[in-house]
Amino acid sequence: MTIARANRVYPGKHSGLIVDYANVFASLEKALALYGGRGGGGSKPTQDKSVLVDQLRQVLADAIRFCADHQVHIAAIDATTNGMQRLQAIEDAVEALIAPEQLRQRFQEHQRLVQILQAAIKPDPAAQEFAGSVAALNSIAAAIRLKLHPNPPDISAVMGQIGQVLDHSITGIAIRDQGPPSIDLSTIDFEALARKFQQKKHKKTELEELKALIAAQLARLVQLNPTRTNYLDKFETLIASYNAGSRSVEEVYKQLLQLSQQLSQEQQRHIRENLSEEELAMFDILLQSAPNLSDSDRAKVKQSARELVERIKALLVLNWQQKSSARAKLKLQIEEALDIGLPRAYTPELYQQKCEAVFAHIEKAYPDRDLSIYGKDTGLNQSVSL
Repeated sequence: MTIARANRVYPGKHSGLIVDYANVFASLEKALALYGGRGGGGSKPTQDKSVLVDQLRQVLADAIRFCADHQVHIAAIDATTNGMQRLQAIEDAVEALIAPEQLRQRFQEHQRLVQILQAAIKPDPAAQEFAGSVAALNSIAAAIRLKLHPNPPDISAVMGQIGQVLDHSITGIAIRDQGPPSIDLSTIDFEALARKFQQKKHKKTELEELKALIAAQLARLVQLNPTRTNYLDKFETLIASYNAGSRSVEEVYKQLLQLSQQLSQEQQRHIRENLSEEELAMFDILLQSAPNLSDSDRAKVKQSARELVERIKALLVLNWQQKSSARAKLKLQIEEALDIGLPRAYTPELYQQKCEAVFAHIEKAYPDRDLSIYGKDTGLNQSVSL
């Protein structure tokens, strides 16, 4: 902050810094006490940096104590100068702190507060006292974020970023150029993967990586087709039971593998139905809660879905969602198409529900002319490390 204007602290920033260039801080303090204190009561609104140093010392001690309670010893990680041994220690710490979710969140809260306070006291020389422990905490937090990323980058790049955080150098790190091999989810031997999981040392970490992978896959699948929310409900129920402690890591991992297999099959269903992904979404919307249909009626609904997608896309104009005339034409087209295309087994009430459901889907799937969620990279070819 400048002497002339002491701005409010930016959101997410713990404190600001006032530098006394002209030896006028005493006068500045008087002015701040008069106009900057709450209610103008003359209280001193500034603090010496030593107060922040004491705060950092306390919150760091709390974070170290929290980690120690979960068998993670920050001082030992900080003292490790061998690169590969340090990497192994960080991986062990990730395994201890990554799950369940409540535990991970508490660690992240400790780490963020430590990081904020350390940034607040820099470039004060006192920051050096805490550099090693803070670097260890930051390394663990960075590794956890990496594990939860559904498409992790090369581990060497991450270790490079971690190294930049360190205030003391570490030499002799030998990290392979490429990460572990990956394979397409659709080709996974799920039984073999489940057996291999039993031999893993870091089971909680493996589980969290699989959770993140499936969550990303589910998000895209549901975005493309809103009728797939049953898969999302199943996933959330499974994770909730794990966080509540009612299921073991091994049990949840096996069930997540089964769910991933189901998602991979669902991902290919449009091919089996001889439909595009957007035609399949329309088809599923029309079939949802529908009465029992004969094969011929089901085929009629499928053809109706194909034609409806083609007609709707032809009606979309620039900024159609902001134009009442364009929206009215679209609704009318949907009503006419479904009146002709749906079998007589659909009641008037169900017909009206389908008209509304189709329009709601079009609003989300086609925000503008030539802009569609189906035109984006699907992002479904995720990979999992074996």
